[in-house]
Amino acid sequence: MLIFGHPHIENEKLYHINSIQAIEHTPSNSVLLFDFDAEVYELIEYAKENALEFALNISSLKDAILGENLDAKYLLLSQELAYPVQKAADAYLFDAKILVHGENEDIIEGLASKGIDGLIFAQAIIKVS
Repeated sequence: MLIFGHPHIENEKLYHINSIQAIEHTPSNSVLLFDFDAEVYELIEYAKENALEFALNISSLKDAILGENLDAKYLLLSQELAYPVQKAADAYLFDAKILVHGENEDIIEGLASKGIDGLIFAQAIIKVS
């Protein structure tokens, strides 16, 4: 199980971006995080053209399937959505890892028992504007 943003586990940070201009303010080789909304396709196209990895905040199974087909590295979602998305990811052999937004360690065992790929705390997400 992957864990991002835990104070005692070193891992990569995700840079929450809402415009192409904001990408200039991120370190090279960083993973960009986009919200899955109407503007996401322009951001994804830019990321792909520039060989940049990206993750998506999603809110539905449909978004997860689209995100996987758009080559997202990570799909971030709520705990409520985790199991159905992870089930689809396992059935369709997603390359993207499923990460649940969490506030504390108390949910680790529950997520692990359901086979969820990972947990991400807010500390792992850097807002760039």
